[in-house]
Amino acid sequence: MTSPDRRHRPALVPGLTLVVLLVLAVLLAGCAVRSTVAASPGAGDGVDVSSATGRAGGETPSDASVFDDTLPAVTRLDPALLAAVRAAAREAAGDDVTFVLNSGWRSAAYQEQLLRDAVDEYGSIDEAARWVATPATSAHVRGDAVDIGSWDAATWLSDHGAAHGLCQVYANEGWHFELRPAAPGSGCPRMYVDPTQDPRMQP
Repeated sequence: MTSPDRRHRPALVPGLTLVVLLVLAVLLAGCAVRSTVAASPGAGDGVDVSSATGRAGGETPSDASVFDDTLPAVTRLDPALLAAVRAAAREAAGDDVTFVLNSGWRSAAYQEQLLRDAVDEYGSIDEAARWVATPATSAHVRGDAVDIGSWDAATWLSDHGAAHGLCQVYANEGWHFELRPAAPGSGCPRMYVDPTQDPRMQP
């Protein structure tokens, strides 16, 4: 005769196996999400910073250096862009020109704040769009753009940036630069008049 315990064990084991598999699936999914976050530019701590404001959201002091590794606006930039900007800054220093990082990486919340401020300043979302992108389209939120000051530095970078793959993208924003890897060989692409002409800025 088979004992009650032995009789029910075959049904119990598959049930336990299913539970274990479900738990493992959840754990693996969590690891995948964390890996994706950590792989994004500068996001080594895996922390969601989309709602961050202040310095944590990308605001910079008036004298921010592109070499300041304490600023998220610097450290969360795309690594290739940051390397190019720093190389250009070192070369510019030989011409007695100092780069100031007016803006780099920004959180979505900070970008939204800037857009609201621009709407207030310019009177409409259409006019504001000539100067400030939405969080969904902003190259700053992706860590793919820098705004460089002073005007001497921005002018220097406009003249010499192509050698480092750095290009001014918009004619109305002499301070805004992005990485264009082909620029050292073929020069910078033609600038857009303003961001409203940029296909990437379309919703």
